[in-house]
This record gives sequence, structure tokens and C-alpha cells, in this order.
Amino acid sequence: MTADPGVEPRARSGSYEEPGDFDDFWRTTLDEAAGHPLDLALTPVATPLRTVEVFDVSYRGFGGHPIRAWLRVPRHREEPLPAVVQYHGYASGRGHPLDDLLWPSAGYAHLLMDTRGQGGAYAGGVTPDPVGAGPAYPGFMTRGIAAPETYFYRRVFTDAVRAVQAVRSAGMIDPARVGVVGASQGGGIALAVAGLVPGLRAVHLQAPLLCDIPGAVRTATDGPYQEIAGYLATHRSEPRRTLATLAYFDGIAFARRAVAPAWFSTGLLDGVCPPSTAFAAFDAYGGPKEIAVWEYNGHEAGGPADLEIALAAFSARLSPPA
Repeated sequence: MTADPGVEPRARSGSYEEPGDFDDFWRTTLDEAAGHPLDLALTPVATPLRTVEVFDVSYRGFGGHPIRAWLRVPRHREEPLPAVVQYHGYASGRGHPLDDLLWPSAGYAHLLMDTRGQGGAYAGGVTPDPVGAGPAYPGFMTRGIAAPETYFYRRVFTDAVRAVQAVRSAGMIDPARVGVVGASQGGGIALAVAGLVPGLRAVHLQAPLLCDIPGAVRTATDGPYQEIAGYLATHRSEPRRTLATLAYFDGIAFARRAVAPAWFSTGLLDGVCPPSTAFAAFDAYGGPKEIAVWEYNGHEAGGPADLEIALAAFSARLSPPA
């Protein structure tokens, strides 16, 4: 598989195999998280913005650990509001209160989750990951990879599910009109949430990470998947165990369980999340779906032109019922 224009992204079949106890694993994980109170707290943040109000959010995620987020809402609003929960890209954080004003400017309540332990690149973060891990390649893709119970993204995906619960419990939000969005790592997280959380109204996934992971590790030419390859290059006896762990976090399995209308996108020049992996998740997706294929784009997967598609789609799906 290459990312050259004109190459059929479906030419290579996905190599993912789903664990037989996938549903039991995630049911147990989320039941454990439900044993901790959400403890949602919204603290107003003073900004010079005239049309958007910002709240510093705290809630409890995996293990009862405190997770931070920003909630941005239109200052002049009619409640209850539709909401969009966003998950950010690899190694980034929730950033500054004045960042990411697209969705609240379009009339939505917008919750941007801070991914635990990240926030050292692009935009800063403030949420720690208090869980230790064994040997890992630099980065996040192999942290705790010895077992699914200890893997980093078990905690992240649980935090992300709790983020939807948090926004639905905020008094100004209509809990029946919530969508999830993300690009790259954020798209992979949003896809997991779409497979784990019932009742979502819309999903937007730009160049999602963590899809057809076995194939991606062998074909990606840049970015996070190379961490897994680097780990296996020195842990030569562990490919089977490593891929067995990753199988619980692959977007293909979550896509099979998702039913909310979804808009995917991929760039055929993407070496970070190869287009074949986006198509593997898209083909598996259980709900209504569309995909935008950007022939000469890379990992930006259409950028603002693709976001324009998402805005139109979400407006139709999250508008108040007639």
C-alpha cells in the first residue's frame, strides 16, 4: 500500500482480528469507571471574548482520576444547547482558553477534553496520568502495552466516554443532541466513543488513528505507528502479545458497534494514518456513513474544507426537532 494518488485504498484488506471477549473487556472497564462519582465542576474563565463564554471543566475519568477540559458556549444562547465533544491530536493538550473557537462560534456547546499525560506538543495540557507503566518506546503508543488492562488508551478511551457523560450532565446542554469529533488521535478516540456510547447524534472522524493497527504499523511512513514498530524491533519475541493487546483498542471493532451517522475523511498522501486504515474502519462502520477522500492531501485530510462538510452535517443532525 502506498499513499500515491490514484491508488485504491481498499486494495489491501485489513489484517485486524477481534478478540472474543472484546465486549466483556469494555463492559467491565466502563462499569469500574461508573463506580466513581463524576464530580463535574464548571468554573467560569475571564476572557476578552464577546460572543463565547469559557468554563474550566473538571470531572473524574478512569480510576476516578481528575480530567480537565474546556467548555466553550455561545454567550448569547438559547438553552438547552446541542453539544460537540472534541478529542485532540497526538501529544497535544486542551491548549489556551482562546483556542478552538470554531464549534461555539457555530452555536454549539463545545467540550474539548485534555488527554491525560499529553499536552507537551502543539497545545499545552494540564491533566496528569498517575498510572505507571512498564518498558515502552518513547511516546504513548506502547505505554502499558504488555496487557490490555494496563494499556494507555484503556484509560484515555474511558476518560473520553466520561467526557460525554459530563457534557450531558451540564445543565445548559440537551443530552439528546450530542456529537463527537476528532482528527488523527482525536478521530481514533471519537470512533471508540461512537462504539461505546449510545445515543450520539453525529460523528466526525478526520484521518483517524488506531484503525487497522496491524496494517498501519507495517505501512505508515511517519508518526505514532512507528513507535510500535520501534518497540517490536527490540522486543523481538513480543509481536503476538503486543498485537493481542492492541486488538482491544482498534477502531475497526468500535466501528462495528457504532450506529450514529458518521462522516469520515482521509488524504491519499497520508503517511501518518494510511488511507487504507481509514477505509478499513469506514467499511466496518455500522451506522449511516460518508467518507471524503482528498486525493492530494496528507494527514490534514482536507483541513478546513473537510470541517465545512462536518459543520453542515452536524447542523442537520443536531438542530432542535421540529
